[in-house]
Amino acid sequence: MQTLSVARLFEDQRQELQLEQLTESLASRREITVSDIHRPGMALMGFVENFLPERIQIIAQTELTYLATLAPSGVREAIDRLFQFSMPLIVVCKGLEAPPCLIERANQCKVPVLRTPLSTTPFIHSLTLYLDHMFAPQTTAHGSLVDVYGCGLLFTGRSAIGKSETALDLVERGHRLVADDVVTITRRHGDVLIGTGNQLLRHHMEIRGLGIIDVQAIFGIRAIRLQKRVELEVRLAEWSDDAEYERVGLDERKTEILGVQVPLVLVPITPGKNITVIAEVIALNYLVKVTGGYSPAERLNQHLMELMKRKSAARTWVREDTE
Repeated sequence: MQTLSVARLFEDQRQELQLEQLTESLASRREITVSDIHRPGMALMGFVENFLPERIQIIAQTELTYLATLAPSGVREAIDRLFQFSMPLIVVCKGLEAPPCLIERANQCKVPVLRTPLSTTPFIHSLTLYLDHMFAPQTTAHGSLVDVYGCGLLFTGRSAIGKSETALDLVERGHRLVADDVVTITRRHGDVLIGTGNQLLRHHMEIRGLGIIDVQAIFGIRAIRLQKRVELEVRLAEWSDDAEYERVGLDERKTEILGVQVPLVLVPITPGKNITVIAEVIALNYLVKVTGGYSPAERLNQHLMELMKRKSAARTWVREDTE
């Protein structure tokens, strides 16, 4: 199970979320394991059956206004009711003052308490985006990711088959490199796959016979981008007489990355074949299908079927015309 410490969250989001530490320590008995947020209002009032202690707890105007209506003994009882659970973190929004007994019990139970001047809804939205990113499923692929006409093409295949050379040729033709050799793929909401490069390698490429090159230094800032949605996998493979290659395009192949179905195009490699131009056509053909709802293969198939029907009807009419 992937976990996130409160100290890491505080370090990453301290400036953006304007976080302030209220407890003595950021060490928590329970680390953050989910991206969902919880409001403990009902638990403070005594209903704890649906309380979700694994989530970050947000205390804001509603909760503090309720506590203000209670006597000091009632406030302590409500706070004690909350701390019967092991929670990873409590955040107080709108810069409001937290009850002293809340900070006291938080220090005793090792539950960090932070405060932010942000309003509750914007804060929850920003924090959820950060947590979704941190807990998003992730994998790595051996290949090259290039933005070709706004379409993210992931080139895969065995080592030394020409993935980097194809990517370099596309960059030279004005397209943008995202990552080479190691592509980190993250699944976001809505089955969106986002590919990024390795932080250490950045936009360097290994070209066999030449060595390591810096794409940004050679081709400029317009030749790279930090991330891109993975929309197609282009698998390069040597030509084989026994393999079956798509000739028409009616039956689309699919591959699965992090549980998401991605169109797969298998491109056989032969001497003299211009893989770069084929890659550009693959991207343009995909964009035609997605943006225009137009499939050339299906349109041609439909045209041929209609032509066959017209010819059949004409033959029947001629055969029955006996006068």
